[in-house]
Amino acid sequence: MKRAVVWFRRDLRLSDNTALAQATKTADEVVPVFVLDPGILESKATGSRRVAFLLGCLRSLQNNLEHIGSGLVLRYGDPAEVLPAILQQTGADAIYWNHDYESYAKKRDQAVRSACEQSGASVHVHEDQCLCEPGLILKDDGSPYVVFTPFSKKWKTLYADKPRPRPKALKKSWSQKSDPIPESDDLGHGIRIDLPETGEKAAKARLDQFIKNSIATYDKDRDFPDLDRTSRLSADLRFGSIGPRTVHAAAVKVDSRGAEIFISELIWRDFYKHILFHYPHVESGAFRKEYDALEWENDKKLFEAWCEGMTGFPIVDAAMRQLNATGWMHNRLRMIVASFLTKDLLIDWRWGERYFMDKLLDGDLAANNGGWQWAAGTGTDAQPYFRIFNPYSQAKKFDPEGKFIDKWVGETDPLTYQPIVDHSIQRQKALALYKKLKN
Repeated sequence: MKRAVVWFRRDLRLSDNTALAQATKTADEVVPVFVLDPGILESKATGSRRVAFLLGCLRSLQNNLEHIGSGLVLRYGDPAEVLPAILQQTGADAIYWNHDYESYAKKRDQAVRSACEQSGASVHVHEDQCLCEPGLILKDDGSPYVVFTPFSKKWKTLYADKPRPRPKALKKSWSQKSDPIPESDDLGHGIRIDLPETGEKAAKARLDQFIKNSIATYDKDRDFPDLDRTSRLSADLRFGSIGPRTVHAAAVKVDSRGAEIFISELIWRDFYKHILFHYPHVESGAFRKEYDALEWENDKKLFEAWCEGMTGFPIVDAAMRQLNATGWMHNRLRMIVASFLTKDLLIDWRWGERYFMDKLLDGDLAANNGGWQWAAGTGTDAQPYFRIFNPYSQAKKFDPEGKFIDKWVGETDPLTYQPIVDHSIQRQKALALYKKLKN
């Protein structure tokens, strides 16, 4: 009997899971495994809210596996030690997992590959996180795209994939005890916010609601935070409680401009992962390395006011309070607050990037980094440095009746709630800051 381990990571689902689908094709039995990695759990970049969301997804995955006759083996420890031991204990001679592109993940995966191969197991790694695999979409000269529009055009000529089949049943003659799924508090990651429902079933329900109610007018409604017409699938895609092919397959069935724009957002997701794959230096610095020399003012008090939603600019503060209270922020607002931090407060974009990664349920290195560098004008396909969002006109345009602002800032005392900077003055200072570097 052929037995294989399937190592779940950012793919916490049974449907549309490439590694799982491939393992069930070739092995008589699979042993589903998840490893709680202290290298991630103890990292300063790991937000407690995401740990809690992850654990919820694991409980859902465990239930779904048990429903089809299997189970989840959970372990805490170094994957390069844990996984070879499970291979030996279960008699499995192969291990399957899906690619990840962050620098820590690549080093970890190489260590796991070496350890598993030394134990005599075959290693099978598959593409699952992106719709189009990094390295596939290249210019005619073989170099990677660094501008979104031509990347998108090439992407559309290449992508024709379909969701992977969901296993209806999994055999289980192996006996391997699992550690209990802990609470986030047990891991030192206590939280004070209410989480949305987690797991594969909840993600599919969110997709179905979005397709039914919002995607047709997504092009018109997506920029208005008071309407809340976005898909809310970002955390599900981050942890893989839904697959990107599943989302794309549902969207392409809708014949509307809204669906076209939504699909372009899925392509943006791929684009930033491709950038991370080809240019890993973006994890710690500007894509355009010359912008690492920008002389940010980095006033800590102004940064604290931004974090707390007390800048005196209502649209900025409403957005930050939404983030702090819920772990989520509307995409238009992410652009507004990022522009404000970098161009009005003259604070290094990496400060904001780190704060977002601490608070966001959907915090994803590639997307978060790409968005912040776009706002700061330091990244690929960047907005010109002289394009600076005006928080007043942005509020007037995208929250015209003030409903979103009223929800989050409405009770603020006007006597103590005043702008901490003058936008027109700060705009000129930002222009001078960038011009100095250009010169």
